[in-house]
Amino acid sequence: MTANDALSVLLVDDDVMVGKSIGQWLALTGFVPTVVTSASEALARLADHDIDLVLTDVRMPGQDGLSLLKTIRELRPATPVILLTGHGDVPMAVEALKAGAFDFQMKPHDPDRLAAALRNAGALRRLSRRVEHLEAERAGGTNLESILIGHSPAMVTLRERIRAIAPLPVDVLIHGETGTGKEVVARALHNESPRRTKPFVAINCAAIPAELVESELFGHEAGAYTGARQGRVGKFEFAQGGTLFLDEVESMPLAAQAKVLRALQERSIERVGSNRTIKVDLRIVGAAKGDLRQAGRDGTLRADLFFRLAGVELSIPPLRDRPGDAELLFQWFATAKAREVGRTPPALRPEDMHAIALYEWPGNVRELKAAAERFALGLGLSLGAPAAGSTTSPRGSAHKLPELVDNFERALIVTALRRAHGSIAEALAELGVPRRTLNEKLRKYGIRRSEFTGEDDRGTDEA
Repeated sequence: MTANDALSVLLVDDDVMVGKSIGQWLALTGFVPTVVTSASEALARLADHDIDLVLTDVRMPGQDGLSLLKTIRELRPATPVILLTGHGDVPMAVEALKAGAFDFQMKPHDPDRLAAALRNAGALRRLSRRVEHLEAERAGGTNLESILIGHSPAMVTLRERIRAIAPLPVDVLIHGETGTGKEVVARALHNESPRRTKPFVAINCAAIPAELVESELFGHEAGAYTGARQGRVGKFEFAQGGTLFLDEVESMPLAAQAKVLRALQERSIERVGSNRTIKVDLRIVGAAKGDLRQAGRDGTLRADLFFRLAGVELSIPPLRDRPGDAELLFQWFATAKAREVGRTPPALRPEDMHAIALYEWPGNVRELKAAAERFALGLGLSLGAPAAGSTTSPRGSAHKLPELVDNFERALIVTALRRAHGSIAEALAELGVPRRTLNEKLRKYGIRRSEFTGEDDRGTDEA
């Protein structure tokens, strides 16, 4: 299913006339409905067809909607279910949401609210399908898209750079904030290179005591210093033929930096306590979370080492600059953790997705992964402050569902327009809605196309 595909909705209602009426409304609203009159028919249909969403009545003969919801959550946990009832009450709604319902709405349905709920559920389903696709790719090998996950322009560019750089015989310096995944990028460079069958060796320079750095990097001979009872191969030698990843290289003592510089220039090392030169053939990938040029000016990093390491420089974008990726990564990590512990992957609701999209993620992917795994374990969604300028609570606790739905819908439209650089045609393709609907939403939420193009957006209806 792509962004251009109409969402398929399985409608379950024992009242034939009501089912026919809602089915017609669904078709007119842009969905592809299939109408059945019982839970047993619904389950049979789900077994044989690829259904995106389920919209079901609650009170039905035989298996009711709540029971059907629980069955679907067991059999097809990624399929969002919306309950629609004429006999709702607060306890029933609470039970439904606890059981994993995406939403709970009353009959007669409010067309705008139900359409918004269905589209939000569809966005979640598309997210789940992306995760399923990534899982299939990762199971089939080391596909770069399944390692460096994200469809934002920044991540597309990063993957293109890695593919271009990986085959070249050049050292690489990676820049990125804490938690952006510098080691993941280093491994991706290794896996995409001709050295992929040789070792990938990672070492965090900040984690090694200053007096042991040289021994860790270059190895030592027996008796080289007190306690060195036998010889030891260092990381340079151990990575022979492959890739050596030096993380937080700015933390390395200056004395060790001089020896690393010589090793990079000569492609040879000497073990501590030895005069024998050992040739090494490997790629060095350095990484830093700070400004290495400033570190050079401050005297904490040798300028010549910086220029030797920086054969090619790669910058990893922070998560806040990757629109749409946070939601995908959250679903990916939550699903993986749930399966690891034998739980059903939890369902994200509109307010959850909205909070994930708005949050700044100062700890980047590392922080997001921890939050997603807590969510997968049933500990709820607990985030810090939302993005600057947002008036929305990350947990959604201060807002009613209609407001959360509106906020989430607005965020989806803004993200699509930002990705499309203001192109209405591209945004329509991604969102999968009619042009008239998008124009109405732009007016409703006060979104101006010029915010994303720098142009005057008068006449958007004709864009």
